[in-house]
Amino acid sequence: MILFSSVTCCSSAPSAKTLCNSTSLYLLHRNPRTSRVFSIIRYSALSSSTGESISDQSCEHLVGQRSNYAGVTLEETVTNGTEKSRLDSWVSIRISGISRARVQSSIKSGLVSVNGRIINKVSHVIRAGDKVNCTISELQPLRAEPEDIPLDIVYEDAHVLVVNKPANMVVHPAPGNPNGTLVNGILHHCRLPIVSSPNSEMLSETGDISDEEFESFSSDQSYSEEVSSSSCAALVRPGIVHRLDKGTSGLLVVAKDEHSHAQLSEQFKQHTIHRVYVSLTSGVPSPTSGRIEIPIGRDVNNRLRMTAVSGPNNSRQSRYAASRYRVIEVLADGGSALVEWRLETGRTHQIRAHAKYLGIPLLGDEVYGGTKGMALSLLRPKTPSNNHGHLSELVNKLERPCLHAFTLGFKHPHTGEVVNFSCPPPADFTEILSLLRNIKKISLNHPIGIQHIQFLLA
Repeated sequence: MILFSSVTCCSSAPSAKTLCNSTSLYLLHRNPRTSRVFSIIRYSALSSSTGESISDQSCEHLVGQRSNYAGVTLEETVTNGTEKSRLDSWVSIRISGISRARVQSSIKSGLVSVNGRIINKVSHVIRAGDKVNCTISELQPLRAEPEDIPLDIVYEDAHVLVVNKPANMVVHPAPGNPNGTLVNGILHHCRLPIVSSPNSEMLSETGDISDEEFESFSSDQSYSEEVSSSSCAALVRPGIVHRLDKGTSGLLVVAKDEHSHAQLSEQFKQHTIHRVYVSLTSGVPSPTSGRIEIPIGRDVNNRLRMTAVSGPNNSRQSRYAASRYRVIEVLADGGSALVEWRLETGRTHQIRAHAKYLGIPLLGDEVYGGTKGMALSLLRPKTPSNNHGHLSELVNKLERPCLHAFTLGFKHPHTGEVVNFSCPPPADFTEILSLLRNIKKISLNHPIGIQHIQFLLA
């Protein structure tokens, strides 16, 4: 019998769970860009300091003052020759820099009318001659309430919490995911620090965000709303130092005090955090180990997706990204592989985008090409015909990218001791891995990085 086994190294400090009073937390989303708005847009806002109308000021100047777009008004008639378009798409194209999610929120709030009739359906189709009036709604704070959600706590002391996040759980509240998140569960378990950092955003090297958040925020809308310094608003980060994509399972560290948050954030910034991920891929990378140093930026053709941008196509919107990978095991006679990833940076969807760039999208990653159809096309020819039904059944169960944050190591923010944690993949990952191994196994006999950890399965 072969089993997933692991050895966890951690501080000698006691691992007593600290139960604190629950708290509530307000989170705002941000739009740091001050994009130019078309001249057809006027502002009906009032100056907060004088009460005087500022509608006669230039659009560009006002966008600088009101970078969150609240109060922006669009009045336009759909021109002849315009093809049928969704209302939300048509409006978002005409307000430079705004996300479609923000426009959709305004439509649902009853702030958009077509030919004098209020429309609250975001997919409403507009036609030539329609008169559209739209006012962008005020940002509404998201309130993270404590929720009694079971947590798989790998380690805890008075300063840090290491959690094994299940797949399909969002890390923190966001539009479309106001509750049921990891933060909601942790707030029920203990008090988290609210770290203030005016006019700055969460560390960019923080790992992945969920597909839903990515769609809602786009590249210029991130975790919190940057509010003007006059309101003394701050970036709220409830102990979260890094994030995992909604579909990614595995280890995540949470800071329980401001000192720990600052220390861990600096380690992420300096790339000294030790992170190892494992994945199942569609096909086998060639070569079987290597380093990818390809910038990553948002895919202009698909808001849900990032893309690796190489050569002359690289733009200012792309950010440096580097990953190391190696094949631990070739599976299903070359139809798949168990691949280890080590991150040097942590861009949004970095592993998924780099895997796609290599031509080996992760199994189950519908956004990046690892579709069920692709998996079946690679695996069916390697599988005896009497097992095709079982193969199809398992592949159809794939509801997320087969990616797991297996190892996490960092310097403890208070003791200074280097601590390492590991956690085997969950059942959905190991079930498909077992099936792939039963098709045919070609082991490359690579060790898995952390001492005494073996990648083995029955």
